[in-house]
Amino acid sequence: MLILNAGRSDAQSRRQEMPILHAGRSDAQSRRQEMPILHAGRSDAQSRPKISQPPHGSALRKGRHSIPNQIYLVTTVTQNRLPVFADFHSARILVKVLKTEHQLHRAETLAFVVMPDHLHWLMQLGSVRVLSRVVQSVKAASAQKIGKPIWQAGYHDHALRREEDLPAVARYLVANPLRAGLVSRIGDYPHWDATWL
Repeated sequence: MLILNAGRSDAQSRRQEMPILHAGRSDAQSRRQEMPILHAGRSDAQSRPKISQPPHGSALRKGRHSIPNQIYLVTTVTQNRLPVFADFHSARILVKVLKTEHQLHRAETLAFVVMPDHLHWLMQLGSVRVLSRVVQSVKAASAQKIGKPIWQAGYHDHALRREEDLPAVARYLVANPLRAGLVSRIGDYPHWDATWL
């Protein structure tokens, strides 16, 4: 049985709606399950159900607030997770950029660890810039000094409450190289710091 669409010839409808037969099914079963039903006056695209697309990066940032003097844990990754910071010189450039943000009173670094393909940064935002601009500044300055685009767009941030145990958060953060198996003692990893440790 063929369902014809208004405005199409019998031959056009047969060509476009030829049923696909599956092994182990009778012709009747295959036709019932595979035959598209097209509605009169609608194109195939209009007949298909709408599939929601994942939100664009800017949509994910809607509702994000930047609060002066708030403590944030920021994580940002390199493009395609390339291990840019496995290079000692590149990692030290990023560390210097973090110190510059501190000197400019944009953010006070409480703890950080530079992993081969990402950065974890525990910081207290200053009152000069919003969080997104501070992160953008760190990423732009480090990429410019390294001499090539290195960062994936966007970042993840988590605002910490004052009552959270910040030294425990910092210890967990700087232990990343241990958990990743990069070193057997945290003291052997050169690209981290914490005000409490």
